[in-house]
Amino acid sequence: MMKIFHGTVEIAGQMGILSDALQKKGHYSIGYNTYFSYLGYEDYLINTNFDYLSEKQEELIEYFDIFHFHYAKTLNPSFEDLPLIQKKHKKMLMHHWGNDVRFHDKAKVNNPYVNTWDSPPNDVIDQVLTKLSAHIKEAIVQDYEVYEYVKDYYDKVHVVPIAINLSQFTPRFPQVTKEKPLILHAPTNPYFKGTAFIENVIEELRKTHNFDYRRIEGMNHKEVIKLYEEADIIIDQVLCGSYGLLSVESMALGKPVVTYIRPDLISTFPDDLPIVNANPDNLYDQVKLLLDNPILRQQLGILGRDYVSRVHDHHIIADQLLDIYAQL
Repeated sequence: MMKIFHGTVEIAGQMGILSDALQKKGHYSIGYNTYFSYLGYEDYLINTNFDYLSEKQEELIEYFDIFHFHYAKTLNPSFEDLPLIQKKHKKMLMHHWGNDVRFHDKAKVNNPYVNTWDSPPNDVIDQVLTKLSAHIKEAIVQDYEVYEYVKDYYDKVHVVPIAINLSQFTPRFPQVTKEKPLILHAPTNPYFKGTAFIENVIEELRKTHNFDYRRIEGMNHKEVIKLYEEADIIIDQVLCGSYGLLSVESMALGKPVVTYIRPDLISTFPDDLPIVNANPDNLYDQVKLLLDNPILRQQLGILGRDYVSRVHDHHIIADQLLDIYAQL
């Protein structure tokens, strides 16, 4: 049995979801979280702060075998823990999620739409990655959008998809007979997700189509999932160029998903990715296509659930992690 530390920022429930799967495979895995949000993630988490982590640093380093860090954060804001962990010959890995490493200029090279305002300045990202990679030699990213930002810093970067606990998602495929479909959009970050573009298109489509639209904000994660279940179309984001947790959860619920996948990244995903690809320039046409075709909505929902069960199931992801841990 390995003792696995996840920390210290819970992004999209991933530390808890991964720990659940790792525990079911016979290991002890827990997340230490210093970041609190209205989403209210709580599974397999110890909510804490850096003062506590500093106080318990020596104890934690002694106890755990593997340190799986997330979001460019470690036990110590200055990364003073890293040489100590290294000295003890404990395994370390950094899991980058996007905004923590999204260099502003690099993000725009293949994407005229991207909004990077909530990423740190380029020089700060560079300094952090340089400090981290001096001690941590391998990293994980969720896709090849994030891969480009970190590949030159680490000896090896593994691409491991976002994980989801499928047992918590019962599919409710869109009904083809529904006369007034419901479109949902849940922007945790409206500027990053392109909410203004999305809502302009919604207003335009209201002139010709009969549907309901709901924007979900400031609700905890469990409440949001209940609302997703009612949706017929879910619009995630139209700027970033890759898909995130909302898209994965929506597909798990059997919903058609609209999101933007950069053309140069399409080939890096499985061929049967059933996402309706839309950016601000073609969003109107893509949403109209779904409103006009209830059978297509249902078909995409069925394909999405199947895709997620093969690519994002947390038991499959845990096996990938265990393979990575073994060769560190």
